[in-house]
Amino acid sequence: MSEQGATHKGLESLLAWKKSMLLAMRVYQEVIPSLPKEEKWAMASQIRRATASVPANIAEGYGRFYYQEGVRFCYIARGSLEEVRTYLTLSRDLNYLDSEVCASLLSDIEEMRKILGGYVAYLKKSKPGQHEPGSPLNIKEDMAVYSASEADWEDEFPAP
Repeated sequence: MSEQGATHKGLESLLAWKKSMLLAMRVYQEVIPSLPKEEKWAMASQIRRATASVPANIAEGYGRFYYQEGVRFCYIARGSLEEVRTYLTLSRDLNYLDSEVCASLLSDIEEMRKILGGYVAYLKKSKPGQHEPGSPLNIKEDMAVYSASEADWEDEFPAP
């Protein structure tokens, strides 16, 4: 198949990442500009970091070799998502953010939580981590090749 006919199945096709990027764009465009001047550095900085952390952690987990590490980074992304929820709620309660905008964003966050939860369930189900260090699903090496009986070693190390 030619490169033009091939479809790229990468991070950009991952629904959790795409939705988290859209959420981040909304927060950057609709929330940050609404904050008062005195919050431009404190709260704005925190919201920016927490919001950007969601797709960044999904991406980092996606790029890891072991799928179960992907699950761990999704949990970190979920924590950042809850941090964003907290800052949005605080911004609304301090009258920095319009209630309707906040409600719409909180709805997006709820949808994102469900998508992220589904992605975690998919990773856990389809990739149980059988090749990860310490996994009980690891293929065990045959211990017979490490036999310590003297008879097994007589040819290798004859007695003097």
